[in-house]
Amino acid sequence: MLHAIAAAVRDHKADVGLGFDGDGDRCGVVDNEGEEIFADKIGVMLARDLSKLHPGATFVVDVKSTGLFVTDPVLIANHVKADYWKTGHSHIKRRVRDLQALAGFEKSGHFFFNKPVGRGYDDGFVTAIAVLDMLSRNPSKSMADLYRELPRTFGSPTMSPECADEVKYEVAERVVARFKAMQANGETLTGQKIRDVVTVNGVRVTVEDGTWGLVRASSNKPELVVVVESPVSEARMREMFHAVDGVLRENSEVGAYNQTI
Repeated sequence: MLHAIAAAVRDHKADVGLGFDGDGDRCGVVDNEGEEIFADKIGVMLARDLSKLHPGATFVVDVKSTGLFVTDPVLIANHVKADYWKTGHSHIKRRVRDLQALAGFEKSGHFFFNKPVGRGYDDGFVTAIAVLDMLSRNPSKSMADLYRELPRTFGSPTMSPECADEVKYEVAERVVARFKAMQANGETLTGQKIRDVVTVNGVRVTVEDGTWGLVRASSNKPELVVVVESPVSEARMREMFHAVDGVLRENSEVGAYNQTI
């Protein structure tokens, strides 16, 4: 669908393209140059805009999302608090409520806004209004300009190696234990010390330069979920993928990926 919207944006020289899924709880965004923007980067852009109005705001983001929620200089200057939490509609919605966060963002395109922006649930049309409000508050900049202002990162798509439902959670727990042990023992990953290990939903392991990798069990398919990102380079992103995959391959139950980088 977004491919068709991108073509229409280019044909009509539109300022932005907005697309919604069948039940209207997700929103996809295409900039004025016809480029699709990943939902987690839209989240960072909205957090930048909203935190100017609400400095010190808390934003909940799922563990698959970009590390920019923690490292972006604008969000740091606006004293934003980022809470990485479990992927999934009910998890993010509940966490936004419990923390009284201003908003919650999922890489899947589900955005949850609390008052005064929304009513706490994911609504694609409220998201679209927030995007349009952001553009209105930045009249001298296009959607593409706002996107280009973000620090560049190199991220993978969501990759899913096969793993049977009966064992996927056990395998994920083994991977969590492996990375926690590496950190405790002072071992390196991709040649760097492990800076942080987040285990709220599988394991998200980050090294000194901010490059990170995620492994978690899929909630609805017989597979695992793997995502990697680097703020440094595509080469560092690929190094992290190979390191994470190496740990996964210690488990014979892990099969082929649906896609890789």
